[in-house]
Amino acid sequence: MQVEIWSDVSCPWCFIGKRRFEAALDGFAHKDDVEVTWKSYQLDPGLPDHYAGTELEYLSKVKGMSQQQVTGMFDHITGVAAAEGLSYDFDSLKVANSFDAHRLLHLARSEGCGDTVKEALLSAHFEHGQDTGDTEVLVGIGVAAGLAESDVRATLGSDRFAAEVRQDIAEARAIGINGVPFFVIDRKYGISGAQPAELFTNALDQAWQEAHPLAMVTAGVTGETCGPDGCS
Repeated sequence: MQVEIWSDVSCPWCFIGKRRFEAALDGFAHKDDVEVTWKSYQLDPGLPDHYAGTELEYLSKVKGMSQQQVTGMFDHITGVAAAEGLSYDFDSLKVANSFDAHRLLHLARSEGCGDTVKEALLSAHFEHGQDTGDTEVLVGIGVAAGLAESDVRATLGSDRFAAEVRQDIAEARAIGINGVPFFVIDRKYGISGAQPAELFTNALDQAWQEAHPLAMVTAGVTGETCGPDGCS
């Protein structure tokens, strides 16, 4: 079963959604038969590589939100994240364009460590105040995940995987995704947002049952059964 997840490194609900989906997947009987693919999405593709201000200043000045509104949002999200075992630190968060982080993620996918790098990118951004738009930070994340430093530097120093990132974003637009996280199961079911783990569990169960209907073995012989009108 295929699960594709569109998300952005700078999306706080994407990290929470990742945790909730993982909780559902851990309890799924067919977990080993599920292939998870992380897809790229940018909430603000026009963001400079490095924004000099804080996240509070960015949202209040660039997005037009009041500082009180932003602070309230931070408090709410921090509390929700804590319930999932995450330690968000919005005061230390570095605002940065996520395009290069997504290119690193595509490199990691090609080497079989996409989930490890995705986790590290989200944690670096929201929990550790690291600049995920900085080349050295991204190199450190890639190497820690097992990627060759030369491959990471060669990728970040070129336009490698840029087309793949843009393709993910275009694909999201084509299937009507306008917010993340967004989960697509077997290209049949779409789940928008960081839904409760129970919803992911139900979706996985339903998708699996539809893809693997019970096979009836008859061998040309009808066995005895009981029904509403009695037994044969």
